[in-house]
Amino acid sequence: MALSKKPTTGMKDILPQEMRIRDYVISVIQDTYAQFGFTHIETPCVENINNLNCKAGGENEKLIFKIMKRGEKLNINEAKEENDLTDSGLRYDLTVPLVRFYSNNQASLPAPFKALQIGPVWRADRPQRGRYRQFYQCDIDILGEPSNLAEIELITATTTTLGKLGFKNFEIRINERRILKAMAAYAGFAEDSFDEVFIILDKMDKIGMEGVREELVKAGHTEESADKYLALFTGLNEHDNDGLEYIAGVLGEYLDSDIKDNLSEIITAVEATKAAEFKTVFDPTLVRGMSYYTGTIFEIAIPEFGGSCGGGGRYDKMVGQFTGQDTPACGFSIGFERIVLLLLENGFEIPGDNKKIAFLIEKGIDSKRLSEIMIEAANLRKEGYQVLVSRMNKNKKFQRASLEEQGYTEFKDFYREALKN
Repeated sequence: MALSKKPTTGMKDILPQEMRIRDYVISVIQDTYAQFGFTHIETPCVENINNLNCKAGGENEKLIFKIMKRGEKLNINEAKEENDLTDSGLRYDLTVPLVRFYSNNQASLPAPFKALQIGPVWRADRPQRGRYRQFYQCDIDILGEPSNLAEIELITATTTTLGKLGFKNFEIRINERRILKAMAAYAGFAEDSFDEVFIILDKMDKIGMEGVREELVKAGHTEESADKYLALFTGLNEHDNDGLEYIAGVLGEYLDSDIKDNLSEIITAVEATKAAEFKTVFDPTLVRGMSYYTGTIFEIAIPEFGGSCGGGGRYDKMVGQFTGQDTPACGFSIGFERIVLLLLENGFEIPGDNKKIAFLIEKGIDSKRLSEIMIEAANLRKEGYQVLVSRMNKNKKFQRASLEEQGYTEFKDFYREALKN
């Protein structure tokens, strides 16, 4: 039987050039988040299937790569449904594993706990630009902090990281789940239909205002509710200088004033301390698909990509599903794969990458000279240079061209008789 040369459909091999960029991005992420007090943790790739199906992952729960039971636990002949065959699956995000991790180890962790996770996740999704069935996520979360200091720290740390990676003129879109609910209640939608209304609203950027109205009516909602709902967004366009104040004024008693003040405080603090060129924008059309969000929600919009490159929000009820006691929690996930894609497409060069030297050694050089060369390479590495030691090819011109593509800017040739370069 011939072996397949191709990776699993929807997944990819990573070549050295991209791997160097990925490693660099990870190093910037780790160093920057460490400055904000986040500590690096790791959770297993495989989770209990009941945890993954805990009704918190939204549509992602339909995309789980499930793992069959093993050994004596697997009884195919007596299986009546899928759950009789599976007991675990590959994680589809890093939030569910974090909550389980926190629930098991809370007594050993500081309060509040600021976690950083970087690792692969898997979704049986349709691959698209910048997204595969196996991809890396990078999450920071703060658990045990009930105030909006958590949101301010998460957004500030993330925008600082993006600035260090060279991104400018991006937007942090921010909203509040309780504002979404207040707007829906104000328009007259039944509470049990809110999730359906939000799913339709989330299509606003694709189908426009009229498309949203059409889908709301088609879903069985009254024209009066649809028109009253969309009038909020029309009015917002006329008050874009202070959209949050406008929405709060129209909603009146439907919205607690503390919610508006809390969101306004987050925006003000983030804008006052920002270390990169970006805008913080209140966007009442922002929904975020995960059902576990309970308060503030936010996304990164980067014009070059034309879509979201990360997001997050507050999920104060999720830990309680594991422990029986709610714990304040808030998180932000950077779109790691999409950011790497943008850097590659824009010809990003790693700072300090010009300190790469290639030593090319002719075959047959004597052992004493070889030792001297290796000592010279070791000394340069101590000075911070990246030194490649390699045998000299017959086609030296092609060899140099290949190394130049890998970022090597200086070459030293060593021949049998003596150093000629």
